[in-house]
Amino acid sequence: MSKGIAKTNAARLLDTLGIAYELHQAEVDLDDLSAAAMARKLGAPEEQVFKTLVARGDRSGVLMACIPAAAELDLKALAAASGNKHVEMVHLKEVQPLTGYIRGGCSPLAAKKAYPVFLDESAILQERIYVSAGQRGVQLLLAPDDLVSAAHAVYAAIARG
Repeated sequence: MSKGIAKTNAARLLDTLGIAYELHQAEVDLDDLSAAAMARKLGAPEEQVFKTLVARGDRSGVLMACIPAAAELDLKALAAASGNKHVEMVHLKEVQPLTGYIRGGCSPLAAKKAYPVFLDESAILQERIYVSAGQRGVQLLLAPDDLVSAAHAVYAAIARG
């Protein structure tokens, strides 16, 4: 566990569930909040760093998708995986009111409401993955299966590229 990093709600949730994780902090560049930039700062491969995107399905409503840093979200695949006919990204201005998180710091854990979470199946290939801890520049490193357990997530083929 990295010292000196304030615990986030996502980290506290993992503590409550008894799930092992590490907190990592990296410098924040407001001009580049991309997951690829975060991977470079962490010195981690892009396929190990996952970004959390917020979308809305025509049937399910709001949902979250975690995909590798360099990948794009396949909206049709997410719709199929989530039982929707159509899924679209929520507008950036809606992310904070819906989740409590800001752009560049959106965690699949401990959002304002428990939304369905879909984790790209490529995560299975990684021993541990990084996801946002709910604050810009702060990442959780944990086993993919532990994220699935904590977030009640589902593995799905939702990324391309």
